[in-house]
Amino acid sequence: MGLIYGYDIYLPPRNISRVLTELAALAPPARRKPPLEVKLPGGERLVLPFTSRFKSDPVDCADRRTLELDTSLMFDLDDALRAYAEECGPEADEDGRLQIGYVYLTLRFESLLHPGYASAEFWAATSGMSRLFARSARVRDVFTGLTAAGGGVCCLFDTGDGGPEKVCWLNGEPADDLISGPRFPDQRSLVATWPDPDPQENR
Repeated sequence: MGLIYGYDIYLPPRNISRVLTELAALAPPARRKPPLEVKLPGGERLVLPFTSRFKSDPVDCADRRTLELDTSLMFDLDDALRAYAEECGPEADEDGRLQIGYVYLTLRFESLLHPGYASAEFWAATSGMSRLFARSARVRDVFTGLTAAGGGVCCLFDTGDGGPEKVCWLNGEPADDLISGPRFPDQRSLVATWPDPDPQENR
């Protein structure tokens, strides 16, 4: 089994549409597949430049716990992205950005760490992409930027193999801590630093 690294963003449920809109702005400008219409649990409708389970059929999330998206995203180049392009073949566009895909997204309307928060869990499709996620500051900046733009409380880098997760963003600021480290000995101690969610959020 290959490497499956990813970034997990935790945010108030009311901000789901905001983070999806910010994510859509990172999609490549040209697409071969039709857009995807998504109806969120609160009734808001979004049209996204992605697929869900590789299909473009409308998705109604009213009775769902999760939304699965297949995304392709544009990243500004750094040394890690240049090396990835040389090894794996994609070419940068005229603006110096590299298209990476698929980056899979599982959106949980109630996160596994705290039911009062939603989570957007992005994970790499290949081992090469996983190594890129670990090495590239630009990739990390995109996911911490999404966290900030979406009003998220936390962004974690997760190797998916039981190793300690890395805290990249916490309560409005960049962070650089490991879960199992001196500051956060476990996930519970990390979640304890998050603001109390609005009790009306998930009603």
